[in-house]
Amino acid sequence: MSFWNIPWLEITILTPLLGALLTSGVREPARGHAWGLAFTGAALIAALIGWLGFQLHGRTDGGAWSLEHRFFANHFFAIDELNLPLIPLVALLHFLTSLATTRTKMRRYSTTWSLAAESIRLAAFSCKEPWLLISLISIGVLPPLIEMLNRGKPSRVFVLHMSLFIVLMTLGWTFVDSSDNRRTQTAWATLPLMLAILVRCGAVPLHCWVTDWCENASFGNALLYITPLVGVYAAVRLVLPIAPDWTLRAIGIISLLTALYTAGLGTVQRDARRFFAYFFLSHASLVLVGLELHTPISLTGSLCLWLSVTLSLSGFGLVLRALEARYGRLSLNQFHGLYDHSPTLAICFLLLGLGSVGFPGTIGFESAELLVDGAIEANLYVGIGVVIASALNGIAVVRVYFLLFTGKKHSSTINLEIAPRERIAILALASLIVLGGLFPQPVVNSRHLAAESILRDRESRIPHSETVSVFTEELENE
Repeated sequence: MSFWNIPWLEITILTPLLGALLTSGVREPARGHAWGLAFTGAALIAALIGWLGFQLHGRTDGGAWSLEHRFFANHFFAIDELNLPLIPLVALLHFLTSLATTRTKMRRYSTTWSLAAESIRLAAFSCKEPWLLISLISIGVLPPLIEMLNRGKPSRVFVLHMSLFIVLMTLGWTFVDSSDNRRTQTAWATLPLMLAILVRCGAVPLHCWVTDWCENASFGNALLYITPLVGVYAAVRLVLPIAPDWTLRAIGIISLLTALYTAGLGTVQRDARRFFAYFFLSHASLVLVGLELHTPISLTGSLCLWLSVTLSLSGFGLVLRALEARYGRLSLNQFHGLYDHSPTLAICFLLLGLGSVGFPGTIGFESAELLVDGAIEANLYVGIGVVIASALNGIAVVRVYFLLFTGKKHSSTINLEIAPRERIAILALASLIVLGGLFPQPVVNSRHLAAESILRDRESRIPHSETVSVFTEELENE
């Protein structure tokens, strides 16, 4: 049997699930965490091998060794141009978050439910079958909800919004008619799907669940639930290929308004977790803006920004999590002066924060450049809105940096320096941000191929759309 014929994608999905089953009976937090770290590390290795196999040989099905093929005679999970970097990215985020979990947080960070959530999330990002994808995204709500309930935190806001998301997604896809591999859309289908995506991505005025989630969940699980941008993945798989132009324009307008509104709120927040929630919402909305313009440049920029935002905000959140482990909940009402005690955290905070808004030398720079170019090409006012939102986010990052790390001397009798495991996790994400900025071409090429695939799929499903896409015009010119 060839090494590349091993079903690495299935191993990637099943390894965390196996780990969740085995660690569920472990009562000692430190021991359970060590086992969990081993399983999520194994899932990361399998994901990287699957990524490499697709790059070298294009093999994703595992051949005769595939469990899907044996039991179902079909393949529901596969690697393609879109999810090629997303699967190892999700595995990496889970591994680094687990690695950066200190002993003081092990009791609050449920290893078992985190592994279960990782398996579900990896399966969702590997899935293209609509109903199975909807089911996996819906099931993915349960582990974080159970974690919140186990901690005795209020969950009503989260439950109401996620229930609304699931009902709308199910209702919308029920009305999508299938015939001859083409989808015909009605308002009964597109409106619920559009609203479902807006709810999951936290569009205004349905954004309060994100701030509530960041405040009440443990910060590690909060990061893992929101930063992979599952709602954006659902939009690409379920909405973008079939939605008429008016639906995409509506999502784009609402997303742009959300990006501006939440960016403005981020500049005046008085609590670090609420600041992070609004900072995240603004970036997630900018990714949606690029997607819904559905032009080659804007879509490529949006897909690049997706990777940049996930990496940057995950690292950014891990820095805040490390600070909370030492100083408790962080208020932004006063200067804290923490630089002398945690210079590494201060530098990484600024680097990851500015990297997410497109600072030169980071992966976010190329992403922002492509997105702005595509937005201006499609609509000048949309491009101006994207620039203003990015500028406000940059101001918010610098403001919070000064409040947390400068302004006065912080006295302490104990060592508050970053722990080695936290240092490895945060520096790994910071290094990927910088390397992506110094060598952007592989990322841009990969995302451009994914954008071409998405637009071809849309053209094949909507042959008589309201307007001819820019992508079709480019193909005709070639």
